[in-house]
Amino acid sequence: MLRRKLNQNEEDLKDLGFGSKVTERSKLRLLNHDGSFNVRRAGVSFLQSLSFYHSLLTMPWWRFHLTIFASFAIVNAIFAAGFMLLGQGAISGVTDASAFERFLHGFFLSVHTFTTVGYGHLSPSGIMANLWATLDAFVGLLGFALATGLLFARFSRPTARVIYSDNAIIAPYKKGTALEFRVANERNSQLIEVEMKVLYAQMEQSGGRKVRRFYELELERRRVAFMPLHWTVVHPIDEKSPLYGLTESDLMERQGEILILITAVDEIYSQKVHSRSSYRHDEIVWEATFKDMFIPTDDDIVTVDLRNLHKIEEITDTKKPLKPIGKGEKSE
Repeated sequence: MLRRKLNQNEEDLKDLGFGSKVTERSKLRLLNHDGSFNVRRAGVSFLQSLSFYHSLLTMPWWRFHLTIFASFAIVNAIFAAGFMLLGQGAISGVTDASAFERFLHGFFLSVHTFTTVGYGHLSPSGIMANLWATLDAFVGLLGFALATGLLFARFSRPTARVIYSDNAIIAPYKKGTALEFRVANERNSQLIEVEMKVLYAQMEQSGGRKVRRFYELELERRRVAFMPLHWTVVHPIDEKSPLYGLTESDLMERQGEILILITAVDEIYSQKVHSRSSYRHDEIVWEATFKDMFIPTDDDIVTVDLRNLHKIEEITDTKKPLKPIGKGEKSE
């Protein structure tokens, strides 16, 4: 009984925070190429789970600018509706206008007030209209301060822009085979103290049901001090590897997935940054090697062509077919 509890505790430590239910039921990949997880949460209200700040910091730039512009237009439309409801005399310089025209004049007056432009042709008239314009100006000041802060936060937030090879490969390694993939820093700034953690997940039978198990893969090199070029990450497939003895069909049947976490320090911000990605079983190419990325130059400066990061070459040596060493075989 004690051994069973200890084994269960060990398995719980291997679930990476997904939990046994997720690892048992999920049929999709756990980690997408962009580092997001295939997890959906229910039972929490929209407002409770909403994080405007996080969303505005992490959304694409085009969506950020579209959101700011839409917010600007909506706020001014609200104040335009207020000016329209105050009646004909609320805006000086506008006479005998229809409701839609009063709305348009109110919108442009709000824009002038909001941005402190004040062209002078349109102005609020009366106590209520001036109070409404005062509130408009106050909201404008807060809005511009918030937008400026968000823009600065997006520029100053340290992030890692790591590119991964499109495929991982099973390639020759010394006298055996290895799982390999390549990464590179897309920015000109340097990543230092780069650390790699790679895990393998597969479906297994346990107690008459299928569950997903996680195994940490030993790497040829787990940490590098600098990454000015590219890094070919190598996991030797030996007797200690969970991939030992598996074939391509085995990985497909077990829904194998390689999970990757990179932690590094960005030299510009002197802060830690992270990057995540994964390879499913159908994104692993067997019997292949990566194409050389180094290109010759006349000035003897080491140069790599990042366009070759994803390029692989099939192994044409048919005398020695590339396969992981079987459980009953021995390496030379």
